[in-house]
This record gives sequence, structure tokens and C-alpha cells, in this order.
Amino acid sequence: MSRALATHNHMQTPVPDPAARQPGTQWLPAELDSARLPAHVALIMDGNGRWARGRGLPRVMGHRQGVEALKRTLRLCSDWGIGTLTAYAFSTENWNRPGEEVSFLMALFERVLERELQGLERERVRIRFLGDLSALPAGLQRLIADATARTAGNTGIRFNVCTNYGGRAELVGAARRLAEQVASGALDPAAIDERRFASELHTAGENDPDLLIRTSGEQRLSNFLLWQLAYAELHITDVLWPDFDEAALKTALLDYQSRQRRFGGIQPGSLSPD
Repeated sequence: MSRALATHNHMQTPVPDPAARQPGTQWLPAELDSARLPAHVALIMDGNGRWARGRGLPRVMGHRQGVEALKRTLRLCSDWGIGTLTAYAFSTENWNRPGEEVSFLMALFERVLERELQGLERERVRIRFLGDLSALPAGLQRLIADATARTAGNTGIRFNVCTNYGGRAELVGAARRLAEQVASGALDPAAIDERRFASELHTAGENDPDLLIRTSGEQRLSNFLLWQLAYAELHITDVLWPDFDEAALKTALLDYQSRQRRFGGIQPGSLSPD
């Protein structure tokens, strides 16, 4: 696992004016190999609170800036030809934060969805929300259902927002549903393999992430996509999430392209996987 420094090259490829961009256009920096991009990038967006605290601001300001960083990253991934982006927006453990902060986050989700949905439709983004959505406020649930339905046929980047999501709860839920099918006689236990198990996860129908990016220097999965990240490449950066920009994403992708992905095997000509 590498640790990219917060300092990185700020010579950036200009991002086109959103009004001038066409869905599917790839504005890929010359340093990156278009043939070796990850098809699916996952994000643990850490450091909003530290970003705000370092500026003498309330934590909620860090969350607001974090939304801007996510919008920026989604646009870059779309422009550069990355097919799927999955972001860890709110975990099952985040309910343990102060009630005022949780209420702000729920209201922020609603405002952002209301404000950004037309833009997502225009840029052909297909958005899905993964997690136990039943625990969310009713108004937010309605907005999520509307956004999911209105973008379901879009052919651009697939944008998954993990909301009230926990990896262990996801695995337990999948095991329970399979057990119920076996108990009812609808499923032969011998038919349960990795593919069948994965079909019961929130991410059913998605390819597993190729690259996980975690910001702010923390080095743990935090109960995120525990099944799906089994063979993902991990990129840890000291950049705080609100500061994550084009240069930071390019650094992560260059790191990814420097890896040899063996999936438990060995490279041709090698005597061992080490």
C-alpha cells in the first residue's frame, strides 16, 4: 500500500467548461494510459472535519466543501473515461455522531440532490444509492427514489452513493436472504457460489472496484465494501477530502497504473508471487 504525499504536481490539464463538455468526451492527462485505467474507482472520503478545524471553521463547512470535491471527482472520472465511481457517503456507524451533525448531513443530502439532479441527467450520469435506505428521513427517501428512477436509463458514468451502508450488515443480510431461500426449498445449498452470493449484495450488477482511494492518510477499510474490495488496489493519500483535486486523482491513477495486478497468481516468468 503506498502513501501519496499531500504535495503533488499542480500542472493540471484544463477541465473544460461544463457547458461545453459532451458526455463521453475524455480529457485524459497525457501521463495516463487510457488502456490501463481502472474501470471502477471507490472512494473513502475522509478528512472533512480536520479540513474545517484547520481553518477555524465548524465541521459542517468541511462537509459542504466535501460535496464540492465529490462533484469535481465525479466530473473528472466521467471526462477521463472511468466507468463507475462508488463513494462512501454515510456509514451505519455515522449515526453515532452528534445529532446536530447527523441532521445537517441528512439536510445536505436533500439539498444536493434537489440542486444537482438536472445536471446529472444532462451529463447522463446513472446514480444509485446503496445501503439500508429505510432508516433515512422520508423526504430524502423520496428524492433518492426519484433520482434513481430518472437516471436509470442513462448511459454515462455509473455513480454509486453508499448511504447508511455497512459492509458487515451487507454480508449478514445477503447470508440471511440465501438462508431463507434454502429453508423455503427455493435454493439448493450446493448452488451457492461466489457469483450467487454477490447477487444478494447491494452492489449486485456492478463489477468490483479496481482501485480504492482513501484520503487523509487513514489506513483502514472502515467497514466499506468488505467483499467487493478483495482484490482492489489501495491508494492512501494524506490529502484531506475537501482538497482532493485533479492532481490528487491523477496521482492516484498513476499509482494504480504502476501496480502489477496478479489476483493471487504470478506474473509470467516469475518463480513466486512475491
